[in-house]
Amino acid sequence: MTRIVVKQLIWDDANKEHIKKHDVSLEQVEEVGKNQLAHEKGHSGRYIIIGRSGARILSVVIRRIKTGIYYPVTARDADKDERRRVYEKESK
Repeated sequence: MTRIVVKQLIWDDANKEHIKKHDVSLEQVEEVGKNQLAHEKGHSGRYIIIGRSGARILSVVIRRIKTGIYYPVTARDADKDERRRVYEKESK
């Protein structure tokens, strides 16, 4: 699987507020972007990157703006299947 390289995340008031509603900080999203452990293709050309921020495992939905630059649509705690994928990657 090809790794998504996130060089920059684009923030605006809308995505900041939406992510805040899920009790996720901008710093946590940035950390997952840099240290993702898994990803999958979402709908509407979006991707879901999954990774750790401290002890927390998060899923971040991003939309590609251009190479290396992404717009974080939302972020949340990873679901059971997403956490399992992270545990499997970490055990290798």
